[in-house]
Amino acid sequence: MGPTQLSTQDHGKRVASVFEMEEEGLALFPGSENPPEHAENPPLKRKKGPAPKMLGNEVCSVCGDKASGFHYNVLSCEGCKGFFRRSVIKGAQYACKNGGKCEMDMYMRRKCQECRLRKCQEAGMREQYVLSEEQIRLKKLKKQEDDQARTVVVRPNPPNPPSPSHKLTPEQLSMIKKLVAAQQQCNQRSFTDRLKVTPWPQIPDPNNREARQQRFAHFTELAIISVQEIVDFAKQLPGFLELTREDQIALLKTSTIEVMLLETSRRYNPEIESITFLKDLSYNRDDFAKAGLQFEFINPIFEFSKGMNELQLNDAEYALLIAINIFSADRPNVQDQSLVERLQHTYVEALHSYICINRPNDRLMFPRMLMKLVSLRTLSSVHSEQVFALRLQDKKLPPLLSEIWDVHE
Repeated sequence: MGPTQLSTQDHGKRVASVFEMEEEGLALFPGSENPPEHAENPPLKRKKGPAPKMLGNEVCSVCGDKASGFHYNVLSCEGCKGFFRRSVIKGAQYACKNGGKCEMDMYMRRKCQECRLRKCQEAGMREQYVLSEEQIRLKKLKKQEDDQARTVVVRPNPPNPPSPSHKLTPEQLSMIKKLVAAQQQCNQRSFTDRLKVTPWPQIPDPNNREARQQRFAHFTELAIISVQEIVDFAKQLPGFLELTREDQIALLKTSTIEVMLLETSRRYNPEIESITFLKDLSYNRDDFAKAGLQFEFINPIFEFSKGMNELQLNDAEYALLIAINIFSADRPNVQDQSLVERLQHTYVEALHSYICINRPNDRLMFPRMLMKLVSLRTLSSVHSEQVFALRLQDKKLPPLLSEIWDVHE
């Protein structure tokens, strides 16, 4: 689902709700009670490495359906493969109505999840293989980024690498200091907004309707604070106010979710696999799910955050990367693309010089950072699908988020 673009006339009517945001209250509409369901059959994944040859008439060791290959140490069908993987990832606990005595076949596999999971385990499926598969996938993703980064390195006409004695120009130094200071100022303002956020409910029952609504409201209010922070930061970017108001709006509307994901990755704690907002509010994958988000969206967020964390970027590098992301001339509805490109080039050159000076032994760091912006475009598309899924669940976003993400109720 791609974002719906507004006409110039619509921009003029609705610009205030996006751009002139102040700290006073914004109406919130907590969502409904239905948590997301996961598809029974996930997309097929390419097999990794050589597998034993099959004759074509093999059956699943769990349910007797036609087997598609060896999955998690067992000859099984795609349905049982996906079921076992989701059960392990979610740490699912099932209950059998027959006291755990169901005979598993193609019919009963959909009727009794406890007996199906037990049959998977008895057949030899191993939980640790699910984890290792995830690790392999992430390693492949990292390798892919490295390969793409090497491609960027050999492209013609890259920024001129600084000599060993090269220093950032006074203008670049001043700009970087201004960005970091603006970033810290915007973060500090967000901390003061914490009291406006609906408290995270302490009700242990995950199916409690009121608690689910409160969690959804909690996350949407955090998102609003993040959007306000991004707009405040953008206004302080050198060159941003040189753009027309329409181009400022166009850049903000289409870059906000990507900048939010960059800011989220700054707050990722690999030790507890959680993301921290407003200094000490930490959330893991299950917390995101309890707020109504789907794992198809949650997992890529955490994987991206983990990958960014491995780069060990400092505040200056994050600030420059965010600025580069905002000044993307290929965004829809941008009119003065040449000016946006010139402004972005200023930040790209500053980041390149900064990286070469501070990380002289890592020639791939600069292209690797730029490739992260490519990954963000994919995540932005996944986000659009998540917003669409929320609408199908009748979970209404607050007006500000609906406006900036072009959601029409």
